[in-house]
Amino acid sequence: MEIYGGENVELGIRVWQCGGSVEVLPCSRIAHIERAHKPYTEDLTAHVRRNALRVAEVWMDEFKSHVYMAWNIPQEDSGIDIGDITARKALRKQLQCKTFRWYLVSVYPEMRMYSDIIAYGVLQNSLKTDLCLDQGPDTENVPIVYICHGMTPQNVYYTSSQQIHVGVLSPTLDDDDNRCLVDVNSRPRLIECSYAKAKRMKLHWQFSQKTSEWLQWEFGARVSLPTSHCQPVTH
Repeated sequence: MEIYGGENVELGIRVWQCGGSVEVLPCSRIAHIERAHKPYTEDLTAHVRRNALRVAEVWMDEFKSHVYMAWNIPQEDSGIDIGDITARKALRKQLQCKTFRWYLVSVYPEMRMYSDIIAYGVLQNSLKTDLCLDQGPDTENVPIVYICHGMTPQNVYYTSSQQIHVGVLSPTLDDDDNRCLVDVNSRPRLIECSYAKAKRMKLHWQFSQKTSEWLQWEFGARVSLPTSHCQPVTH
């Protein structure tokens, strides 16, 4: 790993998978002493992202796709050099560490998995390509068009059940606040997916594949897919 970030997550995962445990001791006193001068730049995003991908590739098996989705990075040809992980994989094999699926079942069953997501990225306006679909202010449920910046409010996830999730995804099963793009006739809205489904709202969207990479949305947007297998549009 480089500089900073990701090592705290890797520590917990590899300790559990390799036979150890991480205990929560409420009466413990833990301190963090900040350096007077940090020997690295303030913007650590590139290093944290690289380190996170290393953790995913070494320890998370088929679930590594969730890290790529979280960072909005394509799983193939990401353009990010994570370095050589051969030694780390060999160490995991030598120690006979368990799978990440075991970790999810035995240690963290509360974690929500998103195996139904078949596409992710941003919805970009095809007429003015510097504009993207954005979740808008947190206090409202009206999506907006905003200058593309690639941050979480513009993350879009398309599921196998033809739902479009916009913004951050809930990390645990008890947080059911994922918001879906819903057609309420007057204009699109962002409404909690479970509520919209229960109320039989129009939350299913179908895309038409124009090329192997881009799908056109009827409102003039497009989404980049990690796969070339898509359904034709009817809505």
